Order: sequence, then structure tokens, then C-alpha cells
Amino acid sequence: MSDLRIAVILGTTRPGRRGEAVAQWIVERGNARDTARYELVDLADYPLPHLDEVNSAKMGQYEGEHTKTWSAVIDQYDGFVFVTPEYNASISGVLKNAIDYLYAEWTNKAAAFASYGVNGGMRAVQQLRTIASELELAGVRQSLNLSVFADWQEFTTFAPGAHNDPTLETMFGQLESWAGALQPLRAGVAA
Repeated sequence: MSDLRIAVILGTTRPGRRGEAVAQWIVERGNARDTARYELVDLADYPLPHLDEVNSAKMGQYEGEHTKTWSAVIDQYDGFVFVTPEYNASISGVLKNAIDYLYAEWTNKAAAFASYGVNGGMRAVQQLRTIASELELAGVRQSLNLSVFADWQEFTTFAPGAHNDPTLETMFGQLESWAGALQPLRAGVAA
């Protein structure tokens, strides 16, 4: 196994959220590859108030203990899989807030996107790609878009179909390749 560490960020804290099962499935499938270590980072475990830092995240001068804790969590990873629902054609407010707290901790790392919703959450992924580019977070091409019609039984029980396997494997491969390729930049070595 490589030394790559990938955070699977569960981007909703909503009661009854569907994303918990999705994120856990991605962690299990990622770790089954034995090519990187995938770990769940659940935003519900990091209660961040609406952005309350005085300084811009680009300065990295955090005052709040909650921000310092969040910074330490995110900083340790080489890449991310953002698991997001689509709420009103975008990502959840809690995910945007968590992203906005930090800057350097996201930079020169790789990101993949797994979304779900009536339309597979594709519009949420579009929003995340725009945000990622501003953070110098390299978004991989392949995303996983899960439909509540095809991947849930009676809209309540997550039951991903085998049709997702090739997409998931491609996404993992791209994410791990980019996360590894960006390691020298994170180490401060000219590529």
C-alpha cells in the first residue's frame, strides 16, 4: 500500500442524511484497493459555526480552536473525496462553510467528487469544481453521480448497482495518481 491518505468528506449533517451510507461505501471500496488509505471525515464530528475567523484563510492565522482542529484534520491528507448531496442545485451550506475555513490545507492536493440526488447531484459537483479550482485543489475528471432512482431502494436504502463499479474504479485511480503526483509540491520541492 502507498502512503497516500485520502479523506472521504461527508458533506452534510442533515438528520436522516443519505450520504452516510454513500461515504462509508466509498471508504470500504477505496480501502479494498489497497493502494491508499481512505478515512471518513464526517462534518457532523466537527461542529464549525458560520465562518467566524477574523483573518482570511489564505493567511493561515487561525484564532478559533475549532478552526485549528479542523486545519489539523484536513492538513494530514493527500487528497479528498467530497461526498455531497445536491441541495437547490448546489452543495450543502455546511460543506461550503467547512471548505471556506481553510486554504493552504486544501492546496496542491487532489479531489474527487461523489454526489447524489434526483439528477445524480451533478450540479453540486459543478459548484465544487469551481470552488476547488480557486483553492488550487486539483479536481479529477471522473466523478461518481448516484441517482436516488437507480441506487436507492424505495428512496431510503442505499443499494449501489454494479453499473457504478467502472466509474468508481476510474475515479479512485485518477485521484490516487494526482494525489501522488502533487506530493512534491506539498513538500515544497520544485516539480
